[in-house]
Amino acid sequence: MSKGVVFTILLAGILVVSTVSPAWAAQMEAQINPNISESKFKVNYQKTVFIEYPNGGQIYDQLRTQEWTLAGEADSSDPGVQKLIDALNAKIQSDGSQARISDLNVLYDIHLKGRNLNTSVDYKIIIKGTLTDYVISKDQIKTLIDLGWRGLSTNESIVVDGVEINHPISTLRDQEPEVFNILSGTEAESILAKNIIDADFIAQQNMNNWHFLFDPTGINVDAGGFGLDESIAGFVVSHWTMGESSIREGRQVERVFEAEVAADQTYTIRSVQSADAANLSAIGFGALDTLEGVQIAGMTPTAPEGFATTSTGEFPVLIVYGMAGMAAIGGIAFFVFSNRQLKNQETAQTGIDPSRLTGYATSSSAGGYQTNRGEAQLMDAGDYQQTRNVYEAESPQQAPPASVSYEEEAACGCAASAEMGSECDCEMQGSCLCDATCKCNAELCKEHSGSMS
Repeated sequence: MSKGVVFTILLAGILVVSTVSPAWAAQMEAQINPNISESKFKVNYQKTVFIEYPNGGQIYDQLRTQEWTLAGEADSSDPGVQKLIDALNAKIQSDGSQARISDLNVLYDIHLKGRNLNTSVDYKIIIKGTLTDYVISKDQIKTLIDLGWRGLSTNESIVVDGVEINHPISTLRDQEPEVFNILSGTEAESILAKNIIDADFIAQQNMNNWHFLFDPTGINVDAGGFGLDESIAGFVVSHWTMGESSIREGRQVERVFEAEVAADQTYTIRSVQSADAANLSAIGFGALDTLEGVQIAGMTPTAPEGFATTSTGEFPVLIVYGMAGMAAIGGIAFFVFSNRQLKNQETAQTGIDPSRLTGYATSSSAGGYQTNRGEAQLMDAGDYQQTRNVYEAESPQQAPPASVSYEEEAACGCAASAEMGSECDCEMQGSCLCDATCKCNAELCKEHSGSMS
């Protein structure tokens, strides 16, 4: 594959990825100061809607070349923003919290982008507000603050600058009426009617499952020299973070709703939101508790004496030691199993039973010497065809020559060395001590035996 082709593929991938916006749900940021009456917060709501038309059709003709953006910003002087403040306060009260939103600023951005296979509509709503009445009680040691206001949600229709910002179906109705007419009355309409301003999942997650971290920077003597905010001077700061998908916090996945619409063609409508996330900070050291079903935090200027945990509880420590213990148990089990296998291999009987073998000599004499060589063979021929030497068929062994009986050997004087196989070495010795009965084939012995007969 040429470099030009590779470059083209990479560039196409980058372009495709760049056209897809992230589909985050509610993202909350809040900083609570228990020493004053009001604190700031910010929530970012996002949702992406995909309208897919792989087979073309009327929606394809209407949207494939379309691209437009609706964006604006408004404060609490706008009737729609004031309606949103009232709706959020009503939801906070229904959740049992005493906190209230006193001021709010709303920024919205809706962007439609048409393509050949699908159209995406990205919805972004950002609210920045002021929270009050969150202090429950206060004494010289501890301040109790209300944390039950986290579910900032509403299902009401919110119109800001003439734009309905809380329900995707309303935008399509106002901006793309032909598309709305095709989707109206179908399952897709119910999906697109779900509210965007929704942070209920943040309220439902118990804060005892959030990650906790306290920052003692504010109590450092030199902290002021690093531009530290005066509001936290002399205090530690507690941080709670939600958003991790884990065993402790629970599995968090994207929320995807999908429906097919059968019209002139089959269209697929998908609404995508990822899991919510939140970061909540409070000045002082926070200890979580519950009051009448509402989560609260007891804030003190410094951490308790001896407190050195900088993350949620002892969960990470338990996990580390638990994994180490499991690894040790696994290692011991592995060595025990390996040792047993090794012993089984050492004691296992393989091959032919030695009790069925017998030995015989294979060496022959050479001069005046004989070696002690031998081979083993089966005592019976039951398995001989399976155990015989593979070369035997080609070069069969010759049976050793029959030995001369002792009675015959006694007639030859040179047979005194019969056990050494040198009874016929007379010619090498130059003499023969044989009588007429000697059967030695040496010429010297034959002459000697003939002269004696």
